[in-house]
This record gives sequence, structure tokens and C-alpha cells, in this order.
Amino acid sequence: MFKIRDYEPVVGGEVIDELELFASRLSGKVIQNVNSTAVGGGVAEILIRMIPLLKDIGVDARWDVIKGDEKFYQVTKKMHNALHGGKVNFTQEEIDIFVETNRINAASMDLVGDIMFIHDPQPIGLVEQKIKDQKWIWRCHIDFSRPDEFTWNFLKNYIEKYNISIFSAPSFARQLIIPQVLISPSIDPLSDKNRDLPQETIERVLEQFNIDNKRPIVTQISRFDYLKDPVGVVKAYRQVKKYVDCQLVLAGGGATDDPEGEKVLAEVQEAVGGDKDIFLLLLPPASDIEINALQRASSVVLQKSLREGFGLTVAEALWKSKPVIAGAVGGIPLQITNKYSGLLTHTIEGTAFALKQLLQNPDYAKRLGENGHEHIKKNFLIIRHLKDYLMLFLSLYHQGENIVYL
Repeated sequence: MFKIRDYEPVVGGEVIDELELFASRLSGKVIQNVNSTAVGGGVAEILIRMIPLLKDIGVDARWDVIKGDEKFYQVTKKMHNALHGGKVNFTQEEIDIFVETNRINAASMDLVGDIMFIHDPQPIGLVEQKIKDQKWIWRCHIDFSRPDEFTWNFLKNYIEKYNISIFSAPSFARQLIIPQVLISPSIDPLSDKNRDLPQETIERVLEQFNIDNKRPIVTQISRFDYLKDPVGVVKAYRQVKKYVDCQLVLAGGGATDDPEGEKVLAEVQEAVGGDKDIFLLLLPPASDIEINALQRASSVVLQKSLREGFGLTVAEALWKSKPVIAGAVGGIPLQITNKYSGLLTHTIEGTAFALKQLLQNPDYAKRLGENGHEHIKKNFLIIRHLKDYLMLFLSLYHQGENIVYL
């Protein structure tokens, strides 16, 4: 893990000095994060990087993970799909499972933070244990632009018991009686997933997976999830393959709180069939170097999401100056200005058209990647994210100050 001063060459010493000043004002306060998984997905990845940096600047930051059985995670996956606009009906038994699992976790956990920082819907019910003088934050990492009405109203009863809520994009704001704050996620430029790699490492990874480094490589890195539309990626690739002799890499893994992953993977395998130019890679959690190398080896990176809270894989690829084609959904347009720092699409056909355009015009693709790198450097690195959180924590003790409302 890195120390805060390791980031000076990237952001400058004055920025680090400012973080340490903010942190000193939180002396004696415990910041307790709670989410639903320690491995897999962007939330866990951010917390793995964020907690050590907070500790390094003197903040007593902690991280706990709730426990749940298969039934609970089936319910929360349905809830996840419903919040992304899916048509889902919940039985009373499913609602009871959600409520009871949160109650059991609340009873078994030491919810001792001066600031309780709760991530996403799975542990949202812990707020029922809120005690006097505690500050509770609910952080939503998912696309909330068109939530199912029943699911939204159910969660709203919990959300409005918090002191403040955080969303990743302005379009996710809802009608709430508590303040709403805009804080976008971030990537860590020094992590194994994002640091510079020697060319021999990149070539070794390609050789490991039998990928031809002499032909264009198109890559999507994501969990195997319907909302990432991996089957749509295969269809778009096949339209382009008629004109450009390229290869497709679909690489990713699962998350412990996502019971649909195996089913989606099976559907993708069926769509791929026996195509030897499509590489379907199920990567274990500790595959950061492999992901980094695959992105750096790619001619174009895709993120064809149908819904997306933010999509850190977009920022990762842009940081590496790669041209990115992505769905114009959720937090992705915050990262990509269409035709300037990447291309935004809405359909399989649109994705195929954009992909063909970039593969046949490498100078244009290079320019998009360079613009994207600068945009990520200025707006979506972990030090900016850390500063936003510190300012938010401080604002909880100085109501009305340093809060930017949506």
C-alpha cells in the first residue's frame, strides 16, 4: 500500500499538505465504512485503496462487511436490477429477508463510528441503530436515474434517516428531505491496475492468454453482468469483424454479492461459440497486472453498459490514453465528452460503427485517448476523491459549510 506522499509527483505537494490539514481537524473521530463485499466490484476496490490513505494522514478509518446468505443476496440483486429500471416484483418474504438480515447484522456489529459511512442498498437498514451524536452517510454507487417506484420508496424510508446522501452523477438526484452531495468515484494511478508497465510484461500477459499482438485487440473489462451487456459486445464485434481483422477480449470476474454472474457467463459463452478470436477470460480478484496489461495492449476499450453508476473501467482505460467507446448512461458521460475524450453510444449498431471508425482511423483514436487521459488526471484520481470525503466529513460538524448541493 502507498503512503500519501507517494502521490506528490502526480498531484503536487500543496494538495497533500491540504489533505493533512483537513485530516487534523478530524482528530479523535472514527470513520466506519460498511459495505456488502470485501472482494469484487468498484466499491471494494475504492475502499481497499482509500482506507490506508486515510489512516496515513491520521484519520481513524475502519471498514466492515455485512454478512448474508444466498437468499439475501438474491433479494439485493433483484433490488439492484430494480433500481436500474428493471421490472421486478418483491414478495413480502423477500422484504422480510432484507429487513431481518440488516437487523441481524446491526445486532452483531460494533457500529461505533462517529461517522457511519454506509455504501449502497445492501446494508442500508443499519441506520435503524443510529444513536445520538452519530453522523450517518449513505453513499449510492449505482445508477439511480430511473429506479423502480416501489423499490425507491422502500429504500427512501431508510435514506431519510441518514444525515446526508452521496450520489455519483447529477442525474441520480432524487426528492429527499436530507442533503444530497455529488462525489464521483476515482482510480488510483499508482495501483497495479493503473501504473506504467514495461512492454515485456504486456507481451507476457498476451502470450499467457494466446492473444495475437500483431492484430488489433478490442477489450471490455467488467463483471459478467446483464447491465454490462457482454452479449451486445460480442454482437457489435461480429459486425466489425467483417471489415477489420480484429480480436475481442472479454475479461472480468464476479462479486461475492452477485448471484447472477454464473448465468450471465454461460450466456456469453454460448454467444461466443467456437470463435477463436474471442477470448473470454474469467479472472480471479488479484488480476490487476493482467487487467492493466490487457488494457494497455488494446487498440480500443469498450464499456457497453446499459446502466452504470460510474464505470471505473472507463477511467482506467482513459488514464492509459486508450480510446474508449462506452454506453451513454449513468456516470460515464462525466468521464467522456463525446468525440473529444471518447465516443458515447446507445445501441449495438452504434457501438459497431464507432469501433470500426476508430480501428480504421488510428490518429483519431490516439487523439481521443490523449484527451481522455488529461480529463481523468484533472478530475478522477483518488486524491481528489479523498479531499471530497474529508470536506464532507468536516461539513457534518459545521452545518451549512462546504456542502455542494445537487
